[in-house]
Amino acid sequence: MRSKKIPSPQKKSFPKELGERIKKEAKKFFRSARGSHDWDHIERVLSLCLRIGKKEKADLEILKLAAVLHDIGRSEEDRTNGRICHSEAGAALARKILEAHGVPEEKIGRVIPCIETHRFRKKAVPATKEAKVLFDADKLDSIGAVGIGRAFLFAGEVGARLHNKDSDISKTMPYTREDTAFREYMVKLRWVKDRMFTREGKRIAAERHKYMVDFFHRLDKETDGEL
Repeated sequence: MRSKKIPSPQKKSFPKELGERIKKEAKKFFRSARGSHDWDHIERVLSLCLRIGKKEKADLEILKLAAVLHDIGRSEEDRTNGRICHSEAGAALARKILEAHGVPEEKIGRVIPCIETHRFRKKAVPATKEAKVLFDADKLDSIGAVGIGRAFLFAGEVGARLHNKDSDISKTMPYTREDTAFREYMVKLRWVKDRMFTREGKRIAAERHKYMVDFFHRLDKETDGEL
């Protein structure tokens, strides 16, 4: 007698309106956000997450939650001039929001590590597929044309100079007059393409990196009066 095939359990997704409520909750944290890390940044990262996530066959529900919540701790980092890590603060805040909205612990347990490991300057390494996608999406928004724009926005926000190519970058400090877009490029942005985890992320990063290198080379020339 042939045994009856037992259907595999269906993975339950949470209602679309729940995701929208969490997104609305997250948006509250950006009412007075600086332009370099405002809600527009979240929307761009979300779009990149979905683009890369589809290629990587990642869980898009987890990515959507992680993307909209990943920077909600940013105001704490800005308020303390970097003493509080926004990925740690954001992960704690995100857990409270997800629990309050009744998101199952199984999903919360997959969202939180994405937020905890999305920061470039932290040693924590993304381990899951979704965490790697969020990391790549967030970093891609820091390079290329949009990354250059954000770097200059941040420099203006902290009162930095326009350019300081002749400075010893190792002796400059964040949140000071020397925290220029060029400093951000030297300290972080030029290394981003080598930190990508996903194939699609690497492909996009290569193109954006080239544009950025060409830009700062031209900026050097223009500030020296050579162009």
